[in-house]
Amino acid sequence: MMSEQDRVDSMGDATREKLRQFIARVERLEAEKAELATDIREVYSEMKSFGFDTKVMRKLISLRKQDENERAEQEALLDLYMGALND
Repeated sequence: MMSEQDRVDSMGDATREKLRQFIARVERLEAEKAELATDIREVYSEMKSFGFDTKVMRKLISLRKQDENERAEQEALLDLYMGALND
């Protein structure tokens, strides 16, 4: 069985460098994602300060991401289920 060091040595310089590049890219993207998440939280905070309900705003944004047909189908099912519960 190969030791950890044997496996590292068998990789080759080009493979190790490519691995380092991939890891660096992911780390940069994760940092950018964290910054964007902070920016989004700040925008929701601004919305709230203007009196908007942030739960509703999040739902609105979620709905806008959906395809129109998908949204219509979900709304129809929601109406159906709500009607079934209101007997």
